[in-house]
Amino acid sequence: MTTTVATLPAQTADGFSPEELDQWDRQGFVISRGLGDSSLMQDMRREVLQGLEQLSGLIEFEADVHYPGAPASREAEGGRTVRRLKQAHSRGFVFTEWLQHPSVVGRLRQLLGPTIACPLAHHNCIMTKSPRFSSRTAWHQDIRYWSFVKPELASVWLALGHETPENGCLQLLPGTHRQTFSPDRLDPELFLREDVPENAELIATAIDAPLEPGDVLFFHCRTFHAAGVNATSQTKHSVVFTYRGGDNAVIPGSRSASLPEMLISANDGPS
Repeated sequence: MTTTVATLPAQTADGFSPEELDQWDRQGFVISRGLGDSSLMQDMRREVLQGLEQLSGLIEFEADVHYPGAPASREAEGGRTVRRLKQAHSRGFVFTEWLQHPSVVGRLRQLLGPTIACPLAHHNCIMTKSPRFSSRTAWHQDIRYWSFVKPELASVWLALGHETPENGCLQLLPGTHRQTFSPDRLDPELFLREDVPENAELIATAIDAPLEPGDVLFFHCRTFHAAGVNATSQTKHSVVFTYRGGDNAVIPGSRSASLPEMLISANDGPS
């Protein structure tokens, strides 16, 4: 049984309120309601539907991840169900407009510092969750396969439609960005082992993060999160980018350094 994220006092136009910053520090996530620009969202939806129809660009199918509920292979029934349209940044300038939007950048500077960068090797995608063949994502931290000087990055999750427990909205474990987990609490893929009593107690504190269209979830790269299957009749679409601070360099030669980054300085747009 999970609870739901509480609504905090309204934020300023391009920044978090003190209450929201306190929540970030304590819980490792915060939701900004109605932050998405309606015109940009309309354009993003159009690009997403086109990408799904044409199956263009780099794509991750549900069958590729072998998570619970996913088709066994691309050749099985539902095997061509899309889980993620990769490289959102290259799918239309509207995604570049969003990732550098003042309402996003202003908040990220409060979390990460005056200069930020968007590593295009991670997230930089449209997440989809289809009704029939969606999979369950177990509890994990995004930092598990990322390589940076510090484990201090923030992901920005924009809901293009309604996200609810019924269609597989994100769930989060508050405060886990501040905790240390011994190897025996994780499986070989670095998911949280649900058969460990200590983990079961932690999972009992899970919070659902339902979102309305245009709501944005900011969450720390060390905050454990999960998602269920989509039990509705409509596909869910979300746009996700990750950011680092200017003092948190990528480790050379790592997967995190395999693609360029978009740099956003203190006074300028992206470069």
